[in-house]
Amino acid sequence: MADNLVIVESAAKVNTISRFLGKNYKVEASMGHVRDLPKSQLGIDVENNYEPKYITIRGKGELLQKIRKEVKGADNIYLATDPDREGEAISWHLFHTLKLQDKNVYRITFNEITEKAVKEALKHPRTINMDLVDAQQARRVLDRLVGYKISPILWKKVRKGLSAGRVQSVTLRLISDREKEIREFVEEEYWSIEVHLSANKSKAFEAKLESKGDQKITIANEQEAKAIIAACEKGEFHVISTKKSNRIKNTVLPFTTSTMQQEAAKHLGFSTQKTMNIAQQLYEGIKVGKKEVGVITYLRTDSVRIADKAKEEAALYIKEKFGENYLGEQKDNGKAKKINIQDAHEAIRPTYMEYEPSVIKEYLSRDQYRLYHLIWNRFLASQMAPAEYETHSIKIQNGDYIFKTAYSITLFEGFMKAYNLNEEKTKKTNLLQVQEGQSLQCGSMIPNQHFTQPPARFSEAMLVKTLEENGVGRPSTYAPTITTLLARGYIVKENKMLYPTELGEVVNHIMLEQFDEIVDVEFTANMERILDEIAAGNVEWKEIIKSFYPHFNQTVLKAEAEVQNVDLTEKTDIPCEKCGTHLIVRYGKYGKFLGCPSFPECNFTKPWYEETGIVCPICGGKVLIKKTKKGRTYYGCENNGENCEFMSWEKPTGDKCPACGDVLVEKGNSKNKKTVCRNTTCNYGKQNK
Repeated sequence: MADNLVIVESAAKVNTISRFLGKNYKVEASMGHVRDLPKSQLGIDVENNYEPKYITIRGKGELLQKIRKEVKGADNIYLATDPDREGEAISWHLFHTLKLQDKNVYRITFNEITEKAVKEALKHPRTINMDLVDAQQARRVLDRLVGYKISPILWKKVRKGLSAGRVQSVTLRLISDREKEIREFVEEEYWSIEVHLSANKSKAFEAKLESKGDQKITIANEQEAKAIIAACEKGEFHVISTKKSNRIKNTVLPFTTSTMQQEAAKHLGFSTQKTMNIAQQLYEGIKVGKKEVGVITYLRTDSVRIADKAKEEAALYIKEKFGENYLGEQKDNGKAKKINIQDAHEAIRPTYMEYEPSVIKEYLSRDQYRLYHLIWNRFLASQMAPAEYETHSIKIQNGDYIFKTAYSITLFEGFMKAYNLNEEKTKKTNLLQVQEGQSLQCGSMIPNQHFTQPPARFSEAMLVKTLEENGVGRPSTYAPTITTLLARGYIVKENKMLYPTELGEVVNHIMLEQFDEIVDVEFTANMERILDEIAAGNVEWKEIIKSFYPHFNQTVLKAEAEVQNVDLTEKTDIPCEKCGTHLIVRYGKYGKFLGCPSFPECNFTKPWYEETGIVCPICGGKVLIKKTKKGRTYYGCENNGENCEFMSWEKPTGDKCPACGDVLVEKGNSKNKKTVCRNTTCNYGKQNK
């Protein structure tokens, strides 16, 4: 038996940390949580001060027995679970499950799996921080109460297998609200005018109409655009001002969990879940040669703080790689300031500067390399100097109309030498040699038609950003929340965009009608702030449950009585092609379909389409409400795939456009409904009133 026992969460860390510590230390892994609330019951005694009932997780018995044997022979036990609230709670559960009350037990944390960090942690052990444990207990109990009280209502009233969650339901609301905005959006027409000018027969440049006098101009239609062009053709263009200034583009901050998820989604196409899985592998250890090496720091963090030692190593690397002028100003590390609970560890960064991505590429999978390369460049850029630009702005007048052109020239790349994912490059534009009062020659004036656009649907990156901005959940919850919504069939992902399904909108409607507080963004964000207060030791965790549960329970009882059954099956007079029984409308992952009521004896199914009562304006067939494979609703002809190609995302009126002959559709909500042409190049019905 070793003198010292170190218990970590993941088996991937065992070999790495064992190598650091030597023979006097035995390292074991708990393989995550060892105790939790029971799955078969609520597990919270609401009549006895909301005491949670923890049980050993099924399948962990043999593992715990093995660790208990090591405990008996160890003089000191070090609980080295992850350095966050959840890790603190796992250490507390281990303390009780392994019955360590009479042992020398120490809690240690490290932000990176390096020899120096682990040995330094052993020099500064502490006791389990019960404030962090209680914050995690409060989150777990709140989530259990919400999930186990609301989910049975959805099972009973809608269908089995559905669930509700404190953060999950708010996220579904955000996605559903965005879809509603898009459906009700009515586009408006507007125009812009660009002019091609030159000075003394030099190369032409473009300028855009900005204002009429001091008032910003809005051009509503083609007639107004043509009138402005006609007026300008009678006048002359001359320069009224030129302005040159220098602009600084500040360096990026190192990655937090949220920004890493956003950038990996945007530039690598990774889902949030994939990003977290790969980052976990990089943190726990990659086999480089003959040794396991943790190549990044802890991946669940809200902090942008960087350790002094890491700053020094980065500074040496930047000087050698790029030159001293690329080194950023060394700012105060913030040690004198009080570090809050969420700032307890660093930003995500590489642990060893000698492990450049190209050096260890052969030891990494393709996706591991891509994410590591992103983290490496982001950290390096965060320690580099800002980029510097010279900007030029030129105002040109013709009568009452003011045109403007602007461009910039890069003076110094700074951090963008290392981190320029958008590939911003110096424009090849030469300096425009124009002076105030100078006349310009007009090559052409071009009117351009535009239409206002609805808000964009959420990508995973934008959803994570919105959740973070609104204080909903924590970075560690974003990936599992999105994964759960996809798995439940509440949302689908199509072309990287997230759409609510019909099922998702049904569940969201029930939640809005009956549990408006639960799906309120500000309420959920305020609950996160309260959890922070618990973690800081300012609030007793059960007091929060006491203030929440009684009113919530009354809401649940009211919902049980008021929510009507959502009948997702309907009888039809369509005979089953196998057994002749009349088919019924069933509800599946992607919406409604026709199925045999004799299932499972008869498994016949066929697509189901709801009639709109509208005649196809192309072939005269019936216009039906259909679904894409991903669950999106559209309007298509019954003869699609045969001799008619009609489809529309908006509901057609059945009439043809008097301007171009295409199909007219309805847009907007009941208060602001418009009939417009489906053809995006036709402005019938879209003109500003």
